[in-house]
Amino acid sequence: MKQIASITRTLPLKGIRILVGRARHQAGALSRELRKRGATVLEIPFIEIRKPRSFKPLDSAMQNLNAYDWLILTSANGVEAMWERLTKLALTASFRHLKIAAIGPATKKAIQLRGVKVDIVPKEYVAESVVRSLRRRVKGKRVLVVRAKVARDVIPRELRRAGAQVDVVEAYETVVPRSSRTRLQIALRDPRRRPHVVTFTSSSTVRNFVDLLGSRQISRLDEMRLASIGPVTSSTLRELGLRVDIQAKEFTIPGLVAAIESCVQSKT
Repeated sequence: MKQIASITRTLPLKGIRILVGRARHQAGALSRELRKRGATVLEIPFIEIRKPRSFKPLDSAMQNLNAYDWLILTSANGVEAMWERLTKLALTASFRHLKIAAIGPATKKAIQLRGVKVDIVPKEYVAESVVRSLRRRVKGKRVLVVRAKVARDVIPRELRRAGAQVDVVEAYETVVPRSSRTRLQIALRDPRRRPHVVTFTSSSTVRNFVDLLGSRQISRLDEMRLASIGPVTSSTLRELGLRVDIQAKEFTIPGLVAAIESCVQSKT
């Protein structure tokens, strides 16, 4: 009995099938943590990261970084895309004069890996918290927001209301990976592969999942638990008529894993 209890503690997700829908190049961190806990992980990307149709706005911003007081980066993808353009343009950018805000720890880490200091990471890793952290500090300042093509307008709208001059540039876009459609539908039809938990790490993953799934398959979700990384993603799930069975308390990958583990253990 002690041996069984030990296995349960070290592999709390043993026997649980979990679907990870992050972009292919980003799925590793979540999948790795789930597998460490004994889960069987199925990776089917719900989003694909692509370059924007034009780099002109981003390139122009990179060439004029000295004109800005604040730089806000809302994802690790944005950080990667921005530094790729700096390299492509052979720009030696100086960040010494800039105050930099990162929306969460993954974005902060991606910036720090480039040797650049991050001044602000909000207490909660959502746009509203970024605004609360900056509202009193940006009046009369020029702010550059680097983000995805389709994103919530909370940050630029509210910072403009606070008196900032805000420029928004697109560093990348997220699209639906059509190659995932058949794989997803087959996985949900097969009782031996059907996940017990489906993870969502952004609003884009939710919308694209519904697109990939198709209306006929929605009823199959009754047999699964839907796990959200945070309140914005949860709001999108509810907006599209889906449940939120699990929500991370800390809006990060480790927080999502902990929430799934807690839910599974409470049901056993």
